[in-house]
Amino acid sequence: MPMQIIASEGVFTSAAEQSVFAKLTDLLLELNGISGHSFMKPNVIGEVTIISKNRTFSGGKPAQIAIFELKVPSFVLSTRESQLNWIKRGTDIILEAAEGKLTKDQVWGNVAFAADGLWGINGHAYTNEELGGVLGGEMAPF
Repeated sequence: MPMQIIASEGVFTSAAEQSVFAKLTDLLLELNGISGHSFMKPNVIGEVTIISKNRTFSGGKPAQIAIFELKVPSFVLSTRESQLNWIKRGTDIILEAAEGKLTKDQVWGNVAFAADGLWGINGHAYTNEELGGVLGGEMAPF
């Protein structure tokens, strides 16, 4: 499940970049009831992208910002409660990592859903049903 964290230069320390990614990974797994899942945890992948000062914007003007974006199959974060928790708790994780350099109005989060059958792991394009079967323990990974 690709995740990208985008932030203005100076928002995070190097250690905070690693910490925020790890905490968001754990949150994603927790909200889907698969914390510690040996197949899925290493497949939450992505990066922290730091953008040079004066190259991040809000309202058309330079601003310090942070964005956390996630691409998942449609059955992940499928309840309204999990979606609200992803945004609220994810924002809190970003704010903690920023150590006072951001406020809530400088943090955005979103989720995009991948097309069924196009979730590629280890060279196999999983359908939502197959991926759900692996996560639920009904089938072995390809």
